[in-house]
Amino acid sequence: MKNLTLENITKVCGGTYHGPQEKLQEEVTAITTDSRKVEKGGLFVPVVGERVDAHRFIPQVMEAGALATLSERVLEGADHPYIQVESSLQAVKDIAEFYLEQLNIPVVGITGSVGKTSTKEVIASVLKEKYRTLKTQGNFNNELGLPLTVFRLRDEDEIAVLEMGISDFGEMTRLAKIAKPDTCVITNIGTCHLENLGDRDGVLKAKTEIFRYVKKNIVLNGDDDKLSTVKEYNGIRPVFFGTGDNCAVTCENVESRGLKGMSCDICIKGELAEGGEECFHVNIPMPGRHMVSNALAAAAIGRLYGLTAQEIKQGIESLEPVSGRFNMIETEKFMIVDDCYNANPMSMKASLDVLQDGLGRRVAILGDMGELGADEVALHEGVGVHAGHCKIDVCICVGPLAAHIAEKASQTNPDLTVIREKDLESLLSNLNTYVKQGDTILVKASHFMKFENVVKALQEM
Repeated sequence: MKNLTLENITKVCGGTYHGPQEKLQEEVTAITTDSRKVEKGGLFVPVVGERVDAHRFIPQVMEAGALATLSERVLEGADHPYIQVESSLQAVKDIAEFYLEQLNIPVVGITGSVGKTSTKEVIASVLKEKYRTLKTQGNFNNELGLPLTVFRLRDEDEIAVLEMGISDFGEMTRLAKIAKPDTCVITNIGTCHLENLGDRDGVLKAKTEIFRYVKKNIVLNGDDDKLSTVKEYNGIRPVFFGTGDNCAVTCENVESRGLKGMSCDICIKGELAEGGEECFHVNIPMPGRHMVSNALAAAAIGRLYGLTAQEIKQGIESLEPVSGRFNMIETEKFMIVDDCYNANPMSMKASLDVLQDGLGRRVAILGDMGELGADEVALHEGVGVHAGHCKIDVCICVGPLAAHIAEKASQTNPDLTVIREKDLESLLSNLNTYVKQGDTILVKASHFMKFENVVKALQEM
């Protein structure tokens, strides 16, 4: 890993090195917080968690061949190199910031209330048509996950697409300080993490902390009423994508292909098209109107980084779904829409909209949404009203908060079959009585509901 010698790591962390002096100039081969994934010549970072203090694993990772370890305490009698630091978590952020600066490759940072992951996937799919691209995997988008993503980068990588997720003020500033994105993308400003951020204006303030470290480009959803008010930041004028006249990347002839995806004509205008206009047709292989918006964001990024219309088209059309993120799973009995990774009111409504295009009976299995603050009941009720207006056949609501979805769905549409279950265990015990062969089934809730077990149960029927 470029310039990540033990000496430089010690300096960057403000730590104290313990060990043979001749080891100071050795570069680590990898950095991990997972004792099971330590590599020979790597650096182990023991993080103190709520349940486990990873310092207990230091002997075994050193025996497995690690070059050195960080430690928040003196390791009495240690016969291996270690760097004593005040905080392992802060150290890992400092090292990631330093390492990314050594690589000197462009970074696209992506944030927003809804659609961060799907937008990241489309952007990475487009950029890989021209560049060796590294992207965030899974939920590695927070103050520990982002550094661990950065550590996956190597000299041969040409661009990084980094997802950045927050739940409170100040977090984005700390993430952006690590990533220092050349280009930032904000997908939208919605109603999530309101228990800390208060309202959508608070969400806007927290998300736009990313601007403090952006170097070249700001790319925003011009259809979002909050983001569309941004005029410029430190002399950088935003590039907007969406349907409005203010947008440099827009769409025409939008059509749903059901659960097979969407199609549209993408038009690139103004400076991004060298003063003219360039339009091309694209088939987006994932369903939902929101995927059109994600494709427009990817087209904007693609053009900013020099891709042709054909390369952008190929990148969008080669997009592959991610497990838990509107992943279509076809079994002998059902079409399962696996969207169980997370949920908030905006994404829940969008998923219900897409379910309407399913074949057979359209069944929604919905669970509680977390981190919605004082308005959590009203926000769940809003999803219930939306479900009542949708052309679906069955709405199964699981959990105490989802009970409010059920109540409003029934009031809005008395003809809709609404089923209430108190918890996941109760649902799983009755699930086979609720679904029928040929159903299209949406599975969606916040991650803590563990609805991946519902997907698994449906696959095994």
